[in-house]
Amino acid sequence: MTLRRALALSLAFSTLIAATGAVAEDAPAAPAAIAGLPAAASPEAVGFDSERLLRLDRGMADVVDTGRVAGMTFLLARHGQVVDFKAIGKARLSDATPMPKDEIFRLYSMSKPITGVAMMILFEEGKWRLDDPVTRYVPEFKDLKVLVKQNPDGTLVTEPLKRPPTMRELMSHTAGFGYGLRNDNPVDKLYREKQVLGSKGLQQMIDRTAQIPLKFQPGTDWAYSSAVDIQGYIVEKLSGESLGQFMDEHIFKPLGMKDTGFYAAGPERAARLAALYVWSPSDHKLIEPKALFGFPMPDYTQPPMMESGGGGLVGTTADYARFCQMLANKGELDGVRILSPASVELMDTNVIPKDVLVSNNGTSEAFFNDAVGFGLDFEVVRDPRRAGSLEGKNTMSWGGAAGTWFWVDPTNDVIFVGMIQRLGGTGGDDLGTMARTLTYQALTHPEK
Repeated sequence: MTLRRALALSLAFSTLIAATGAVAEDAPAAPAAIAGLPAAASPEAVGFDSERLLRLDRGMADVVDTGRVAGMTFLLARHGQVVDFKAIGKARLSDATPMPKDEIFRLYSMSKPITGVAMMILFEEGKWRLDDPVTRYVPEFKDLKVLVKQNPDGTLVTEPLKRPPTMRELMSHTAGFGYGLRNDNPVDKLYREKQVLGSKGLQQMIDRTAQIPLKFQPGTDWAYSSAVDIQGYIVEKLSGESLGQFMDEHIFKPLGMKDTGFYAAGPERAARLAALYVWSPSDHKLIEPKALFGFPMPDYTQPPMMESGGGGLVGTTADYARFCQMLANKGELDGVRILSPASVELMDTNVIPKDVLVSNNGTSEAFFNDAVGFGLDFEVVRDPRRAGSLEGKNTMSWGGAAGTWFWVDPTNDVIFVGMIQRLGGTGGDDLGTMARTLTYQALTHPEK
């Protein structure tokens, strides 16, 4: 598996039969229909081995039982039918509330693919083209400079753009923008100092970004960036609507994603908003963080100052599964078409140039190469066996800072959504990688 981010975790889990989260040894029963997706008659009906699938449940439950995370939910579906859907552990450690299946999680960077779909809706309307310069839609970027080096006294040496970044580069993190999530680059330090991610609105975010040099000349490297927040601004500019309004009208309502948005609106949803934790080395336990990336923790029960297409959405496992199933169905779900099949295929096609091979994708020790690439706001596994994984060719994926993760496997017609609530890693092996292995070792009859 190759979705990894310093901000992204992964996991899934198992049957809760006691307060400890112990797993029953019986084969998983076929779940009831969820989120409008029918339940498979049995795992075997869609190619899975029930006994082998227990390894997934046990593996995920163990992560909760050992205290790495407070709780989790996960959903596995094939051919549009739910095969496994579990909730385990606790929603909040303070009152030992059991994790419900409809808990609302902070999606963080799992917002990015949704923003990408919003962009592609406008692409299909002829509002923009992949090789258009970004400056056509964001003229504030016409005077951007590019970092050359940092002098010993801390001053920066820059050079002019050789050409503006393109929309293709904006959607594949090859435009050169920074993010501010790390401190080992002077550009990212400027993103922190200018509080780009803490802007009071998307226009202020654009204005602050325009004051900061790019990390490299467009198209010459890959760096995880604020590019998807910039895309959110472009959605607003091209549609004449706020990002939240556009997503609600064109994605959430059509797909029946009733609990997804930029905040948990209303008391009922606010009560279902999962707590958030980070590991405290000094306390040797999970605690609620006071800040994230240098900013106070936002209140996700209130409308945000800035609707962040790069990391601002909240939603449930079932809602995100409907989004994933739409992609697996080549742009359609329950008779509602969001994108054409060709547009989904375009998003699922590597666009990183061959000469931009990076040793680190900005999120962990994952490589972009002939086996693993990046499409339009998704990571794409082009050759899974060479990548050392079991999923199908052209699997799309990404994850979020609080441990959420997903993948869409068009070859095997499999989707998977996992949600947890822990920042900064889970203190063990990558959960998304484990979930993929435990899922596909159970897919013993992929021809079904």
